[in-house]
Amino acid sequence: MWRDRDFRRLWVGQTASQLGEQTTLVVLPLFAVLTLEAGAGQLGVLRAVGQAPILLLSLFVGAWVDRWRTRSVMVLTDAGRAVALGVAAVAALLGGFGLPALLAVVFAVGALSVFFDVAYQASLVRLVRRDQLVRGNSALEGSRSAAQIGGPALGGALVSVLSAPLAAASSAGFFALSFLSIRRIGRRESVPERSERPPRIWRRIHEGLRFVVADTSLRTVCLASAAFQFFFAAVMTGYLLFLPRELHLSGTAVGLALAATGPGALLGSVLAARLPGRFGHGAVLVSAAAVGDGVFLFVPALHGSCAVTVPALLAVNFVFGTFSQLVNVTVMAVRQTVTPDELQGRAAATINFVGMGLTPLGSLLGGLLAEGWGTRTSLLVTAAGMLLSPALMALSPLARLGRTLPGPPENPVPSV
Repeated sequence: MWRDRDFRRLWVGQTASQLGEQTTLVVLPLFAVLTLEAGAGQLGVLRAVGQAPILLLSLFVGAWVDRWRTRSVMVLTDAGRAVALGVAAVAALLGGFGLPALLAVVFAVGALSVFFDVAYQASLVRLVRRDQLVRGNSALEGSRSAAQIGGPALGGALVSVLSAPLAAASSAGFFALSFLSIRRIGRRESVPERSERPPRIWRRIHEGLRFVVADTSLRTVCLASAAFQFFFAAVMTGYLLFLPRELHLSGTAVGLALAATGPGALLGSVLAARLPGRFGHGAVLVSAAAVGDGVFLFVPALHGSCAVTVPALLAVNFVFGTFSQLVNVTVMAVRQTVTPDELQGRAAATINFVGMGLTPLGSLLGGLLAEGWGTRTSLLVTAAGMLLSPALMALSPLARLGRTLPGPPENPVPSV
């Protein structure tokens, strides 16, 4: 597959785009704090504005992407993000840039990122054979993991060395590189034929929802993802309180512990290219989810000095990163294989919408439990709740998926 120049161009473009996205997540908040002197409340609003497009746009984007060429979507969104960041950098250097304008840039970048993320997941199905999806996803998700490791550190370094406006311009350069690489993909992309009167957007969204609900594997993926994201958000709220308050770790130690997730995710991407084909997709999903989620049960038991707790936390986060990424890549391969081409975007967007929709409630629950029961007890309870995700997988037909995945159904959208 690496001999396929079009796949290499997609991989290079997606890698550059993910690196730009990860650096931007650090550069824009620092832009607000250092250049515009934003306060804590304003910074919270800034982060919320950047995350809002996931809930506001995901379902619509899925319906739109299924009718468009994914290459065009990725090229246009990368161009848009590069322009938005470039304009912000120039305006700030000229002294004519304020917080309202930065909020608009943050929302625009977040919205365009939703388009790109849905499009690149759907594009792989139109570019490679279905028996190559696991390896293709392994490569793409591996580069995304690498960007998650290096992107935030690079963004902070750029701000320190160049200033926040110039760091924003540098982030725009990554999106420009992605634009140049993806637009060179030569293979003609087939898209579903458009009827003279295409169905309305709400009908198309409804078709995506019905397909995911009707397919037992995708329905389970949706429920398991929602359970995981809900309890993981609750765990992280207590976790970020537990490390400094109960274990008395410094900010540097906390950052080091969290950073171990990245190398683990790289290993998980490599394993995802091999293990499902050897042991079966269902067995890998259930066992990897159980190990990756269950490892957090060890965190509330930690006591003692930094010399003991930091290595233990490094091990916990490395294991979590490895097995959660193994689950992510395998789930993506399952979704792409059982979903018809004309529903790829809507299926991805539906699962993303349902999975991520409960995270604010999970964060709220984690804070309430930590305040009422203490961080150690709340961590134990919410970490145990994460095991609901592999339990749902184990009790469903998803657990019985073998080495070879079934293809899409003949009638993908059931009648009602």
